[in-house]
Amino acid sequence: MTDPTLLDETHDPRARSWLDSANRIGCDFPIQNLPFAVFRRGNSSEEFRCGVAIGDQIIDLSALAGLAVFEEQAAQGIRAGTQSSLNSLMQLGPKVSGAVRRALFEGLLEGSGLQATLRRCLVAQGDAQYSLPAQIGDYTDFYTSIHHATAVGRMMRPDNPLLPNYQWIPIGYHGRSSSIGVSGQTFHRPRGQRLPLGAVQPVVGPSNRVDYELELGVFVSGGNSRGTPIPMADAESHIFGLCLLNDWSARDLQAWEYQPLGPFLAKNFATTISPWVVTLQALAPFRVPFVRPEGAPPPLPYLDSSWNRNAGAIDIRLDALIQSAAMRERQEPPHPLSSSSFRHAYWTAAQLVAHHTVNGCDLRAGDLLGTGTQSGPTPAEAGSLLELSAGGNRPVQIGGGEYRTFLEDGDTVIFRGWCARPGAVRIGFGEVQGRILPALD
Repeated sequence: MTDPTLLDETHDPRARSWLDSANRIGCDFPIQNLPFAVFRRGNSSEEFRCGVAIGDQIIDLSALAGLAVFEEQAAQGIRAGTQSSLNSLMQLGPKVSGAVRRALFEGLLEGSGLQATLRRCLVAQGDAQYSLPAQIGDYTDFYTSIHHATAVGRMMRPDNPLLPNYQWIPIGYHGRSSSIGVSGQTFHRPRGQRLPLGAVQPVVGPSNRVDYELELGVFVSGGNSRGTPIPMADAESHIFGLCLLNDWSARDLQAWEYQPLGPFLAKNFATTISPWVVTLQALAPFRVPFVRPEGAPPPLPYLDSSWNRNAGAIDIRLDALIQSAAMRERQEPPHPLSSSSFRHAYWTAAQLVAHHTVNGCDLRAGDLLGTGTQSGPTPAEAGSLLELSAGGNRPVQIGGGEYRTFLEDGDTVIFRGWCARPGAVRIGFGEVQGRILPALD
């Protein structure tokens, strides 16, 4: 496997693009990033196709493929980018997607002889309409934050908040891929069974406790043959990249249904992901050691490796914000709710892949793994309203005299993600947003 900490000229903080918007301070998509998405021009009948973000523009890979300016693996990947999803490019593996990223980096550099050619392939992000990055065949959501698991477990099982298997096994459940939508997704308040406080019989109706969950999504690259586990040494070669993910949850439905088999209707009504997928190559400068809380047992051998201990974690900063219907009416900006980092996760992305396949399960290109709510060690780093409001007992002020324990109709939730450290250029994930609508009659 390629060293996940390997840096090259594409990470050079001195590199600048001939496209001015890519060089602006705070830009999510500088030349060191170059994430992938699926798009078309808004209000058009164009076919969706793959693109790469640079500054405030998109490089249209379909237009670029027609110009035939690149060769070998880069050309192969760009041809795959003419499709209406990233699945074909994902299937080719990280060497090909990395070749595309490197070729575009060189073509976008100041002084590049390809400036005039690539400029012909630009589409403004403000004019774009996005689709899901991939055809998602299967979706598995994990539970990688021990801080979230402990906080939620304390509410549901005060005497036994963290079940004994949590420190040994990446806990996950199979979600519903059909209800995954791209940023901008709206959904109606879900209905289902819940047990009101003090009642002995459940009722059926709209959820009163709809919540968000601040997560990352991990897109699978080339898969594995059924029956053949993916070892830790190869796990990251099966990851295409990461995106932002909101795993909407109906907490009252969840509390009633989750025993003995876990989440079902509380989780399968909507999941929203960001359009841009940031590659592992772009994230290399932001690797950090994989560290667990003091006293935690070491992972079992199939979930352990020296490189995972040294650099398996990634410092991806995550912000959650909310904008109510009244705030939009008053044209007020979204209100910050919390901030956290993926570096606090109890399990790394590589460990999720290795564990998912240890029984012989076959992953396929375009499959999506959710990391679970990314809560940090302090209360301000909680990744859900369930935690911020202490189970609905401590209303959270969101500005303008409004408070929330759980989400109300018309609320929009926004996640933003980025990486930054001294000596490296800041790169971002863009944002993901979704809105809850009133329940259907």
